[in-house]
Amino acid sequence: MKKKVISLMMSAAMLAALLAGCAAPQAAAPAPAAPAEEAAPAEEAAPAEEAAPAEEAAPAEEAAPAEEAADAGEAVTLKWAIWDESTTQYWGDIKAAYEAKNPNVTIEMVDLGSTDYMTVLATELSGSGSDFDVVTIKDVPGYATLVQKNAIIPLDDYIAADGIDLKQYAGATDQVLVDGKLYELPFRNDFWVLFYNKDIFDAAGVDYPTNDMTWEEYDALARKVTDTSFGSQIYGAHYHTWRSTVQLCAVLDGKHTILDGNYDFMKPYYEMVLNQEKDGVCRKYTDLKTEGLHYSAAFSGGDVAMLNMGSWFIATMMTNLASGEYDPSLCGNWGIVKYPHAEGVEPGSTLGTITGLSVTSACDTPDAAWDFVKWVSGEEGAAVMASSGNFPAIMTDEVKTAITSLEGFPTDDASKEALNVSNLYLEVPYAANVSEINSILDSYHGSIMTGEMSIDDGIAAMNTEVSALQ
Repeated sequence: MKKKVISLMMSAAMLAALLAGCAAPQAAAPAPAAPAEEAAPAEEAAPAEEAAPAEEAAPAEEAAPAEEAADAGEAVTLKWAIWDESTTQYWGDIKAAYEAKNPNVTIEMVDLGSTDYMTVLATELSGSGSDFDVVTIKDVPGYATLVQKNAIIPLDDYIAADGIDLKQYAGATDQVLVDGKLYELPFRNDFWVLFYNKDIFDAAGVDYPTNDMTWEEYDALARKVTDTSFGSQIYGAHYHTWRSTVQLCAVLDGKHTILDGNYDFMKPYYEMVLNQEKDGVCRKYTDLKTEGLHYSAAFSGGDVAMLNMGSWFIATMMTNLASGEYDPSLCGNWGIVKYPHAEGVEPGSTLGTITGLSVTSACDTPDAAWDFVKWVSGEEGAAVMASSGNFPAIMTDEVKTAITSLEGFPTDDASKEALNVSNLYLEVPYAANVSEINSILDSYHGSIMTGEMSIDDGIAAMNTEVSALQ
């Protein structure tokens, strides 16, 4: 087993070197993220407290170009806010790669922890003594708060001066514009796919999921492989307790978002999941909440046929199988396919989250900070992310090949094809009141799933309370 782990590490190192000169990115590539390793999706983070907008920071163009600071060779230390350093390989990989290319720059990482990261960060940046230069943006509600607090600066002038082509981010940056301005650049994108256990399908004599399934076909497939026999229970599907595992199934047509104010379109998906619960196709929400069963433990336990989850779980599967933490006899024969879609929606349409970088208003060296943000969010940073099996914001063919070539990635063509996304919609687009909307939707999701409220009553409450904010 040690040989496998060493081989995985060597493969990652060679891929990082190989991809240092990636080809030009393709505009139609996949997307978002926000989680560190397998953190909760963006909308699950605790909403950061909102504040009234402050005066705008000085525009970026008043500073000298970033290249001048680098060329000068002057020693610069950039303080960078992150989370979960010890369990997230790419933080250290990024720091090492950037410092190797820029020997005059020292990146000082400050781990604020993943629990309430954006709330803690907002508090840190509110203090007059804050000395962060670059901050990692974990979710859109937290991003909105930092913009409103004037804690981060718009990057538009830097982007224009350096000729950054925002099309390479596959539309993600368009969904986080604030009054036409962009305050972050994404460096990591995660998108939802369907994980499945091939051994379960083989044992049932049922064909594997495909890259073009409607939700109706997915439901039928889950029921085919379900076994409710006592002692040999097999669940055809599994849904973690996040509202995203149910609500976001509905946000795939490019017409609806969680900001709508009317959520009647979510009803068919609540009906599908609750009917599956009733028929033993999936575990009950109330049991998962009581037991605290994590989705990773459920899937790795070998009794779950299909799991809808973010692409961040791919690296977790590869790493934990290589290390022996997961039993390969239970979950070692796995694959992924594209997220199911509604009838009439293009296959490959999916939801995503982005993890971005911003320059703080308190930064004394904004040019140097921007250079770091630009590098991490560019092709070289993308190569570093891909070398550890994580998904960068820029997904070129070279990056996708790097990920699918890593030891432990499923070798079947369908799993490789699953990385090609046709339409990407952010789970949480920007809105000034997005934190309040998240809180309302989270609350009534729980009420519906526990049976405290009917589907109709829960959705009606969502409609009433969100509409009152608008």
